[in-house]
Amino acid sequence: MTNQPKHTISILVENEFGVLSRVSGMFSGRGFNIQSLSVAETIDPTVSRITLTVSGDDSVLAQITKQLHKMVSIIEVVDFREGEYVDRELALIKVKFDADSRAEVMSIVSIFRANVVDVGATTCIIETTGSEDKINAVIRLLAPLEILEIARTGSAALYRGEQLLTVGQRERSKESTEESVA
Repeated sequence: MTNQPKHTISILVENEFGVLSRVSGMFSGRGFNIQSLSVAETIDPTVSRITLTVSGDDSVLAQITKQLHKMVSIIEVVDFREGEYVDRELALIKVKFDADSRAEVMSIVSIFRANVVDVGATTCIIETTGSEDKINAVIRLLAPLEILEIARTGSAALYRGEQLLTVGQRERSKESTEESVA
C-alpha cells in the first residue's frame, strides 16, 4: 500500500462508446492504479458519472485533471479532496453459514447494520454498505468464519450540503460569480 494521498475523483462524461477506456487510459498511462471504479448514468441519460479512487502525487493528479478537462467527452472533473463529501460502497460477502457459525454471523450483521440477502443450505450472502473502512472491518471480522466470495462496488460520492456536481454546474457558477461582480 502506498503512503500517497487518496483521491476520490468524480467525472461527468457524455454517455458514449469508448469514454471510460480513454479516461482509465489517462490514469494508467501516468502510473496511477485505479483502486475502485464505479460508472452509471446520471439523471440525464446522455451523461454518465465515473467515480474512481486512486492514490498518488497531488501534482501529477492535478496534471491529469487538466488533461481530462481538455478531452471532448468530459463535462466536469472533481477531486472530492477539495470539499466535504459523503462516499459509500457496497459489498456482497458470501460466507459459510452453518449451526456453528450462524450466531456469530448474525451478530456481525447486526453490529454493522448489514443485511442477509440470501441463505442457502451451507452459505449466506451478506450485503453491507458504508465507507471503505467499514467494509474492511466487516470483512476482517467475517474472515475467520470462512469467506467464500466477495464482490465490491467502487465508491459512489456526492458533495455534502447544497453543492452539486451536475451538467451546467460550471455555467451556473460563472453566472453567480458574474452577478456578484456586477
